Amino acid sequence: MRTRKNVAIVAGGDSSEIVISLKSAEGLYSFIDKDKYNVYIAIVKKGEWAVVLPNGEHTPIDKNDFSFQEGDEKRHFDFAYITIHGTPGEDGRLQGYFDMIGMPYSSCGMLVSALTFNKYVCNHYLQDFGIRIADSIHLFRGERIADEEVVNRLGLPLFVKPDDGGSSFGVTKVKEASGIQPAIEKAFREGKEVIIERFVEGTEVTCGCYKVAGKEVVFPLTEVVTENEFFDFDAKYNGQVSEITPARLSEELTRKIQQETSRIYDILGAKGLIRVDYIIPRDGEPVLLEINTTPGMTATSFIPQQVRAAGLDIREVMTDIIENELNKETTK
Repeated sequence: MRTRKNVAIVAGGDSSEIVISLKSAEGLYSFIDKDKYNVYIAIVKKGEWAVVLPNGEHTPIDKNDFSFQEGDEKRHFDFAYITIHGTPGEDGRLQGYFDMIGMPYSSCGMLVSALTFNKYVCNHYLQDFGIRIADSIHLFRGERIADEEVVNRLGLPLFVKPDDGGSSFGVTKVKEASGIQPAIEKAFREGKEVIIERFVEGTEVTCGCYKVAGKEVVFPLTEVVTENEFFDFDAKYNGQVSEITPARLSEELTRKIQQETSRIYDILGAKGLIRVDYIIPRDGEPVLLEINTTPGMTATSFIPQQVRAAGLDIREVMTDIIENELNKETTK
């Protein structure tokens, strides 16, 4: 009889997105097949690395091998499903740690995670492969730029956002030049680098994708419709949005965006589930917004919506991802 593997859902993190990460962990806990795996939530953040035991108590994680004590028994994890949005789970740091201790995990590797976490670098890297992106300006902390130069280069309105953050924390849609500097200050409170980006008017869509041995799955698109200025935190998490899956696009345009998503996955050498966000302007040529390598996994998040629309079982998707990595370990 096969022994059930121990799976850690790794949540938490050191950014404002911790609250979303913990919600994603709850979603994943409900999705992963507990007849096949012993599933625990592991909290990783500054000052605390701990496993949540079935009785709700937190027990420390031994960072030497990511093990923990349950009663009189020391338990080791066989697999980590990373659902930290932001540092250290989305920027490659945790991936590097798991690589060093030999722990299989769900998401992209260290280099790809670090690349995709930096929106400016990632988008310009993909531009070399013919991926269309919006014009933008990049600032490091301490750099300054005149309002006039920003407007001359990018026009108005425009977006100012952290280069290394998510969940729309620190993002501002700026309509007047006088709002540029306050928006930059706000973005720097959430990250070390800032992007000022040209506003592209159009339809916002997102597409999930994963690939495992012998199988490629590209999900139906979700169309994002909100009365807010943009798809901000309230739109994402407080219901101020309509999310339409599948998106109201032609079959041809849908197929084009799905193929682009699959191509981006391959260009990056991605792993596990990713989600790619786009704006479709009037000319119908998609513009890349960003790549999400640890997408939200609450019951109402985009990926679970797209899994349902595709007629798939989220449990089987989770099993695909877990088993694909565990099988790699057994064939080493």
